[in-house]
Amino acid sequence: MVLFDRIPMPVAVCDPYGTVRLANAALAAEWGTTPGRLRGRDMLELFPPLDGAQVERIAEALKLRRRSRYTVSVTWRDTHGARRRGELIVDPVSDTPNGLPDLLVMLRTSAVSAPAEPSSEPEALHPNEERILGLLAAGATTAHAARETGLTTDGVTYHLRQLSRRWGAANRTELVARAYASGVLVPGVWPPQVRSSRPGTDAPEGNSAVM
Repeated sequence: MVLFDRIPMPVAVCDPYGTVRLANAALAAEWGTTPGRLRGRDMLELFPPLDGAQVERIAEALKLRRRSRYTVSVTWRDTHGARRRGELIVDPVSDTPNGLPDLLVMLRTSAVSAPAEPSSEPEALHPNEERILGLLAAGATTAHAARETGLTTDGVTYHLRQLSRRWGAANRTELVARAYASGVLVPGVWPPQVRSSRPGTDAPEGNSAVM
């Protein structure tokens, strides 16, 4: 335990679903707290991924008992409000004959960006998040959104959970309302359209009709 805590690189041991079992002091320092206070936290909530598909690929590989090293690109804001970027390096560490392995997760950080200035522009979303929001606003179920986007239902749920956390939405109705309020969804248009915040990308002509 003492050696683990002295590792200079931010490190955590997580369960197969990303819940922190053990964190070292370097990881806790990223959040200005102590290792014990990170126990039970969701690693992907602390360090949100830039591409949810990377997480889905790891989950699928673990189910198939593939043992390899995986990386997930992440971004977060530190205790000073500066935007940070880095990678989570994920290694399966336990050999369980009938269950998924625990994960050793190391955080490799990039340079610190300056604190973000207030902006009236909507925050950039992943293309899957944009599509899912449009479908959700039109009344699509998780299963329908999965078929339309080519994701699994777990993948759609993951993106919805990340959006809800980002905007502090308690449910899907509130999530859609906040998407309209923030300017991500175009008001007065049916089927719902997403105003893409990615440079050089126009808003889509519309989403597929809901069954």
